[in-house]
Amino acid sequence: MRRRSKMRSTTQTRSKSRDPGTKEKICTATKLPKLPNKQRCTARAAVRKKVASFDNLTLSRKEGFQTKAEGPRREQPDELTATQLRSLGSSARYEYDEQRDIWHANLPTVKTTQLIELHEDLIDIVASNRQDGDKAKGAVGIEGSAGIGKTHAILDYVYGYHNEQIARHGRMTEAGDERWPVCRVGMTGNTGIKDFNRAMLAFYNHAGTRIGTAAQFADRALDCVLSCETKLLVVDDLHFLKQRTTSVQISNQFKYISSEFPLTIIFIGIGLRQRGLYSDGDYADGILGQSGRRITPLHLREFTIDSPGHRREWRRLLLAIEKQLVLAHKHQGMLVDRSDYLFERSSGRIGPLTTLINRACRRAIRTGAEYIDQDLLDRVPIDAASEQQRAEMRVKIRNASKAN
Repeated sequence: MRRRSKMRSTTQTRSKSRDPGTKEKICTATKLPKLPNKQRCTARAAVRKKVASFDNLTLSRKEGFQTKAEGPRREQPDELTATQLRSLGSSARYEYDEQRDIWHANLPTVKTTQLIELHEDLIDIVASNRQDGDKAKGAVGIEGSAGIGKTHAILDYVYGYHNEQIARHGRMTEAGDERWPVCRVGMTGNTGIKDFNRAMLAFYNHAGTRIGTAAQFADRALDCVLSCETKLLVVDDLHFLKQRTTSVQISNQFKYISSEFPLTIIFIGIGLRQRGLYSDGDYADGILGQSGRRITPLHLREFTIDSPGHRREWRRLLLAIEKQLVLAHKHQGMLVDRSDYLFERSSGRIGPLTTLINRACRRAIRTGAEYIDQDLLDRVPIDAASEQQRAEMRVKIRNASKAN
């Protein structure tokens, strides 16, 4: 019988820290100018808004994951008029703009059709993984190009899963250990199998991460999973495994985890098939190995403009983002009316799109324009890959317009 190590000494440290960096920033020294009562209340409320802070915690540690999953949602700053902005004192204006910058850099997740489709598949797969301990559970591989929001979509799902499990079963297990429904491991630039096992262990703040073999780290991580009743293991950026790591090693490692760890693994990465995740490195009579039979590939569908329906999806995304922006001269259609231009600049990928809009908002605030137009967007730099693909995107847009 496996000896289960006590986890209270290693998993309860710092876990009740609920983001001490989150403070309500109130500019008490700044006096607001004389305004009509309604405007004065609005302006004062704007500089009293609470800003939820991530406090530099990392998702690769349980404290950071808990803070992000359970922390209060950021509140959208009040939308002040140009007159109200001019009436703010220098300190209050600085604080208000600071709040807007943080808000625009961390806009709430938009529940796109693509994200909803992915979540529905995940809900069914995870809920159906109820096999006994002597049976391996199926895993999931989330694939897609860079910048389409794979990680963001999965984190949105696992945050909800974490909170649901805590609400249903409590923070502590029957044995008195802390409950951690999700373990999240992020690959570094050149992660090996031993590094990966150590990273699993480090998530739980276990004391035994300094000395040990790959097998010892894996065994300790299993004890953590059993004690903390972890149900999901999220492996992000799987393509960062060492290039010399063979598909056989990858297959063997994750077959071991899926067989011995009573949880569902969610892999996230680019080119998972090419990295050998779905096979044992060779083919036997045309039949894929065990990994290919256990891992279900799911794709986060990209935005396209090749049909009227897909164009509407893209415009709905822009409209949802547009409503979240806090600019004094914001107006309806500010982004939607430039849907083709924004598709061209971002290659239709949500990562570059949100970066472009975030930087455009910063420029609009800094310059006092308080709105976004194409002239302002033209002056906002963006990543090299998106810029290199602009000509290709322009052709796609032109061909789609002719076809539709």
